[in-house]
Amino acid sequence: MLAERMVCVNGQFIAWEQAGIHMMSHSFSRGSAIFEVLSVHDTDERGPCVFRLDDHVQRFFSSASALDMVPGLSRQAVREAVGRTVRKNSIRSGAVKIMGYNPEIAFDILPAGNTLDVAVFAIDPARDLGKRLVPASDGADMCISSWCKLDPRTVPIAAKAAANYLNGMLARQDAQKNGCDMAVMLDTQGFIAEGATESIFLVKDGRIMTPSLGTVLHSITRDSVITLARGLDIPVVESRLTPDLLEIADEIFFTCTPMKVLPIKTCEKSPFSPVPGPITRQLMDVMAEVTTGRHRRSASWLFPVS
Repeated sequence: MLAERMVCVNGQFIAWEQAGIHMMSHSFSRGSAIFEVLSVHDTDERGPCVFRLDDHVQRFFSSASALDMVPGLSRQAVREAVGRTVRKNSIRSGAVKIMGYNPEIAFDILPAGNTLDVAVFAIDPARDLGKRLVPASDGADMCISSWCKLDPRTVPIAAKAAANYLNGMLARQDAQKNGCDMAVMLDTQGFIAEGATESIFLVKDGRIMTPSLGTVLHSITRDSVITLARGLDIPVVESRLTPDLLEIADEIFFTCTPMKVLPIKTCEKSPFSPVPGPITRQLMDVMAEVTTGRHRRSASWLFPVS
């Protein structure tokens, strides 16, 4: 149960129910918070490991820099806080969330300062939320959202800022209203961008295509899948993709931290067969090897918490 969990706030542990800030704090009322979501995997030989911890911590600090914020903990202190929180909560497989936020009460558009409090949460979604962070075996239904991805000229889209994710929430709501699980957004120029919280990949004639960086988040799972695919000698093209490619793709899959590789079974009601497709299945299998510690070439991606 979540009530039993401990939260690490600025390096000190407090009870889950004590982890709160005032509703008039700047981060609550203005959305000026940053975050990272990481996965924990129970490996065969090294015990519980955090997936690509250093990369997530680096992006956390990059998000802060893009928004002129300064985390109140050092990079090393954040890394240590993640490991300590996973151990404190006895998490063997689950999720970690790092939050950077301004707790000061503010009515103004600008916060009183730019130094952030840092909180680290660790949970077992199956036990605490009744959810399992694994791909749906039969895939997900996807549609094109009527909402566009945020334009990089309006906000720094590379920052994992809480306020930016209202965009993704609207896209996911739009998908559900249309009887789908997931949505893909186009950018403001009409090219394929990404899902609500996912990167998108298309497969055509044995080649993987994915939107290039610039209008999408620099996703760590996206980078992992590209690296693994190239290690399997599967060609990967990063470019601006037009939405008509969705109609002719042989396979489509999403990637994200919780589910890693999620196959798509229908796009705009048009079905794929089989699901997952052969390349999607290949990447799901190799990612399973990575997260269980059996993929030796990617051993450096796993950080034992013990």
